[in-house]
Amino acid sequence: MKKLLLTTCFVILLNITFGFNAKAQATLSKSSTQINFIENSWTEALKQAARQNKYIFVDAYASWCGPCKMLKATTFKNNKVADFYNDNFVNVAIDMEKGQGPALAAEWGLQAYPTMIIFTSKGKPVSGTVGYIRANDLIKFGQQALNK
Repeated sequence: MKKLLLTTCFVILLNITFGFNAKAQATLSKSSTQINFIENSWTEALKQAARQNKYIFVDAYASWCGPCKMLKATTFKNNKVADFYNDNFVNVAIDMEKGQGPALAAEWGLQAYPTMIIFTSKGKPVSGTVGYIRANDLIKFGQQALNK
């Protein structure tokens, strides 16, 4: 009986310790805001955009591209940018040199990276910009596209 009581107390203590830890971890992950991207799947982005009736924001990048890395490290992690794009768009990041990337780069006529394009939910281009862009300017870019 004493062994059972000690085992039960130990299990409860573990649940309390790890339960609070899991809650703290969940809170931390919510506070580290960034744009949530579908990775390398234009097909999935089109499906989700149709289902959610949202425009698509495409980050067309190359793995070697310095300004692309800066966007990911700064602009895409800005809280206001993340909230705006996560609320208003289906976001997709596509490495233009892998998978569907080369065919899409040719179809869209891309010549430099990063290129950011906003499409309708049916895949029709609405607006685009090339190069590194600051947080406030990326929000303006998205707002202008939504108003077209």
